Amino acid sequence: MAAEKTNIISPAGYATLRGEYDALLGDERPKLVEVISWAAGNGDRSENGDYIYGRKRLREIDRRLGFLARRMKAARVVDPAQQPDKSRIWFGATVELADDDDARRVVTLVGDDEAEAGEGRIGWNSPLARALRGAAIGDLRVVQLPAGPKEWEVIAVSYP
Repeated sequence: MAAEKTNIISPAGYATLRGEYDALLGDERPKLVEVISWAAGNGDRSENGDYIYGRKRLREIDRRLGFLARRMKAARVVDPAQQPDKSRIWFGATVELADDDDARRVVTLVGDDEAEAGEGRIGWNSPLARALRGAAIGDLRVVQLPAGPKEWEVIAVSYP
């Protein structure tokens, strides 16, 4: 199996992963195990909805716990406020972009686990983020999109 790729993430993003892991492991999973044990004691398991659903949900929780554990193990927490070169686009930068039609867009480069495109947070390994890495104000960057190449100009760069 290939080595796990480094998962760059902000302190807040790591705290979110840790919070979900702790909630599943310390709260939801023990309650579910209790329900499954109770349901198993009720006799015929083949038609026992609590038992069947409980086992299915337990497998889902265990898969999610495994995924979260792998992501946290591979995590490298990077505080955007500590970036040494704030004139260029690196992890955690909030960037204002303009396209050929002068349509403006503001995006923040975050860890892939924190990405939410609808809220302007794009993953560090997304095509746009890869194209913007290292750019400074005034630079033009071409991004290969499914619809074809699109050119963006960097208007502003800021960090928290």
